[in-house]
Amino acid sequence: MLSNRNDDLLQRDADIAVRMMRPTQKALVARRIGEVKSGLFAHRRYIEAFGMPQSLDRITGHRTIGFDRDMHVIRTAGRPVAHLLLERFNFRCDSVPAQMAALRAGLGIAACHMRVAERDPDLVPVFADIFSVAVEAWLVMHEDAKATQRIRLLYDHLANELSIYVRGK
Repeated sequence: MLSNRNDDLLQRDADIAVRMMRPTQKALVARRIGEVKSGLFAHRRYIEAFGMPQSLDRITGHRTIGFDRDMHVIRTAGRPVAHLLLERFNFRCDSVPAQMAALRAGLGIAACHMRVAERDPDLVPVFADIFSVAVEAWLVMHEDAKATQRIRLLYDHLANELSIYVRGK
């Protein structure tokens, strides 16, 4: 099953995780990576076929791509996504890579990390002047994993590289 599910680090489902919210469990080590900014985008083929939405209120007349069961993004993003109700998504999937594949295939309008979108010249910003969401990114591991050198080295490397990526340098 494709999913963005948060594996349980306390149960050792994963050694290291990237989370889009600050973890609250006491037995976890977390490092803030920075803010990840997202906006709405459509593939140029979608815009050519269906036109650019004229207002955020009218986005419901367009095909949209979003989550199926994972409501975390909608709950944490607040006001900017009020028009993107779960039941209004035409393509729903709880996997960001699958959503990005649908976006790149021209199936509709989707939220996309700005850093990802700027690497693809075929992705066209939609409502760039009024729609933007920023969420914190955290790198997380179980506190006991610090003692395992290979995990600690990878954690430090990921923290450094992901921080550079998020900052855009």
